[in-house]
Amino acid sequence: MALHLLFESASGYALFHAHGIDEIGQSVDAVRSSVLDIKRFSKAVKLVGFTPFASAVDALNQCNAISEGIMTDELRNFLELNLPKVKEGKKAKFSVGVVEPKVGSHITEATGIPCQSNEYVQELLRAVRLHFDQFIDQLKPADLEKAQLGLGHSYSRAKVKFNVNRVDNMVIQAIFLLDTLDKDVNSFSMRVREWYGWHFPELVKIVNDNYLYAKLAKFVVNKSDLSEKDIPALADLIGDEDKAKEIVEAAKASMGQDLSPVDLINVQQFAQRVMNLSEYRKNLYEYLVTKMNDIAPNLTSLIGEMVGARLISHAGSLSNLAKCPASTLQILGAEKALFRALKTRGNTPKYGLIFHSSFIGRASTKNKGRMARYLANKCSIASRIDCYSDLSSSIFGQKLREQVEERLDFYDKGVAPRKNLDVMKAAIEGMTSAVSENGDDKENGDASVKKSKKKKSKTEAMDVDNGAAEAEPETEKKKKKKKHKLEDVEMAEQEETPKKKKKNRDVSEDAEPKTGGTEGKKKKKKKSKTDEDE
Repeated sequence: MALHLLFESASGYALFHAHGIDEIGQSVDAVRSSVLDIKRFSKAVKLVGFTPFASAVDALNQCNAISEGIMTDELRNFLELNLPKVKEGKKAKFSVGVVEPKVGSHITEATGIPCQSNEYVQELLRAVRLHFDQFIDQLKPADLEKAQLGLGHSYSRAKVKFNVNRVDNMVIQAIFLLDTLDKDVNSFSMRVREWYGWHFPELVKIVNDNYLYAKLAKFVVNKSDLSEKDIPALADLIGDEDKAKEIVEAAKASMGQDLSPVDLINVQQFAQRVMNLSEYRKNLYEYLVTKMNDIAPNLTSLIGEMVGARLISHAGSLSNLAKCPASTLQILGAEKALFRALKTRGNTPKYGLIFHSSFIGRASTKNKGRMARYLANKCSIASRIDCYSDLSSSIFGQKLREQVEERLDFYDKGVAPRKNLDVMKAAIEGMTSAVSENGDDKENGDASVKKSKKKKSKTEAMDVDNGAAEAEPETEKKKKKKKHKLEDVEMAEQEETPKKKKKNRDVSEDAEPKTGGTEGKKKKKKKSKTDEDE
């Protein structure tokens, strides 16, 4: 069976015919040693066809399609043009060697051309890649290197789908920094308590908060300087006048030793550092909350910012977390206990980082495992929605949280929860309504200007129509008046004609035609006037 080799280079597709190599009896090592020599290899492999890419964008599209295991129309046309045709109902007497098995399977499904991808074919294609510039005369090695470099940059840039608002790496770094800051702030505040406790030991029992203790250490400095005048300022710091009075009274009867001014200055500076660190920790937490709402809004609304960020950081990224099944997500963070249980054949852990969620703390001891399994299931759904959806909204997370609450009530009180199908339908309806409202707001903003213009044009047209309507009834009234006048004139003429006839009976025959002619002329004149008026 003849073997053809499909090679995808940075400049185009190439098809080779390996006619001088027999696969039977050839080992991979023998092929590897023989393909290094260009003279021997050029005798065994010959170029059948080559089609260059139209542009850099076309090359990137073809490269993306091959990496995803898809055969493009250009590749199909190239293979059908250069490969020998197969008659209907008969098997092909050749096969195509491909580097990617997915591409080969897609080619066989779409065109029926048999493809293979094994170590033997990969060694031959490696040799083709090594000597590719010598098979094509017009292609220079420098041009091929430039094409490979440009395609590599564009391919890597396209693969990294960079979105400024949805970078989970920022969340991973922020949660790591939060954990280290918590440890550092706690250790530094304990150091402040111990250091300043030599001078004012009674303050430790009065104030328990580390941040307030550092504030008071910076404000008081020397306990002997405290008096009743400082009570309002202390009350503003603490928020309690009774505690402020207690501090002043404790400072008067303190058992602590006196410190030198230099030591007090150092304590004051260190307390200021602790205050700055705690304030920065608050700002960092707010930043983490905003980033989690942007990156994973559904997971955040379901399980909280801290637990969700820890899950993402432990998985490595949001996409890795979305790929994890619910059983893996349930014990994420308890790997040591899991492998210890597998090694000693003991009980495996029921929960990992999910244990920090409030749902598992609220559940009873016998239902903690059930609750962890159910919560992990919902967390996996929320993470997949956040990872693969284009619209960022927390509607699904809110509905999933409601389901978890209902499951808690079911375990404690026996109240039957809603079905998952009904909840998801409600979530989809809420999502579509929210999207439609956003679209309507934009359309209303654009259409408001158009409506105002239309209203102006309509008002102008109405004014014109009203003016015309006012003019029309006036003309109709005038016409009616004229018609009534004409009718009165005709009636008067009809009454006058018999009288004239009686008077004119004695008139001679010569005079009759004159009178008749004059009356006919008068009638004609009157008719012409009525026609003009009409």
